[in-house]
Amino acid sequence: MKQTTFDQFQRYVIANYTRYPVCLVRGEGSWVWDDEGNRYLDFFPGWGCDLLGHCPPRVVRAVQEQVAQLIHVPNTWYTEPQGRLAEALSQRTGWGGQCFFCNSGAEANEAAIKIARLYGKPGRYKILCMLNSFHGRTMGALSATGQPKYHQGLEPLLAGFHFAPYGDLDAAARLIDSETCAILVEPIQGEGGVNLPPAGYLQGLRELCDRHNLLLIFDEVQCGMGRTGRWFAHQHWDVQPDVMTLAKALAGGVAAGALIARPEAAEKLRPGTHAATFGGNPLACAAALATIETIEADGLLRRAEELGAHFQQRFEALRQRCPLIQEVRVKGGMIGIDLTGDGAPVVKACLERRLLINCTHTTVLRLLPALTLTDAECEEGCAILEEVLLRITG
Repeated sequence: MKQTTFDQFQRYVIANYTRYPVCLVRGEGSWVWDDEGNRYLDFFPGWGCDLLGHCPPRVVRAVQEQVAQLIHVPNTWYTEPQGRLAEALSQRTGWGGQCFFCNSGAEANEAAIKIARLYGKPGRYKILCMLNSFHGRTMGALSATGQPKYHQGLEPLLAGFHFAPYGDLDAAARLIDSETCAILVEPIQGEGGVNLPPAGYLQGLRELCDRHNLLLIFDEVQCGMGRTGRWFAHQHWDVQPDVMTLAKALAGGVAAGALIARPEAAEKLRPGTHAATFGGNPLACAAALATIETIEADGLLRRAEELGAHFQQRFEALRQRCPLIQEVRVKGGMIGIDLTGDGAPVVKACLERRLLINCTHTTVLRLLPALTLTDAECEEGCAILEEVLLRITG
């Protein structure tokens, strides 16, 4: 990495991120290049935002065309891209949702928290959340996040959030009282370790909400937009929420977030209750429409399932001869390899071999490859990761 870039960051950029000593300057598909010309295979592109890989052609063209026409206007005006995107997302939910647009998953979850509390009035304000969850870094979303390590030093958090173990219906039922207004859950926990819901769990949460007149809110910021082989992860389990939040892959790498709610919940956001200045801007909406077009035109929902089957088979086979691997959890293009020890050395060793991966929850290698990953690229990356795991195992 060039010394000038390093010095600029040291002097002018707040050090709230742990950064690898690499300056990325260009990306194409599942590859990125640094400022010294080195090429890396990216199995975690854009922290899961680059579902289509780096610089996907349809998204690039859509942004280039839109940026020359209209970049941003306030939401006091109508714009065609926002209306088209809302229709496209609603049609793919299958439950007639209406959309609110913002810029990130945390913002989308803040909007969901507001809807839940407005829905619960008078008298109900508590939201049941899950341990090991992750909903964002803003104070409301952080208060809903069931990981104390993210709360340290920021207390007191927003009141009214209670936590049950993910997958435990009985525990969830015990925490519901007369002041509860909603249940907030990731259908698949991402940052918490790529945890899949036990059989009947999401259906059981739906039944609890129906019984107690609660909103069921699905955070699909990481698992939505085709990542798992369905448009939205909850569709695997035939359960419909009242509210759903999206971001990350929504616009193919361009910053965008969305909340989709059934009309009876959506109506709670009346003028003056919530807003996002840049939310639903023409640029982001054009990128999101191009993302949807690409997923459908290129058959990427099917490709997600193909990739998932390959990763599952490859690393289950490796688990039999690599005691470092404790469990392999996969749903489409969402892969978690749970280790018996710290995953940081694995990430570092892969970086040295120019493969980019992630470790979450200390021990879980998290892969969110682009659904455009080719078979050859998949094999190359898996071979590197396998070699590293075996070498570290000794």
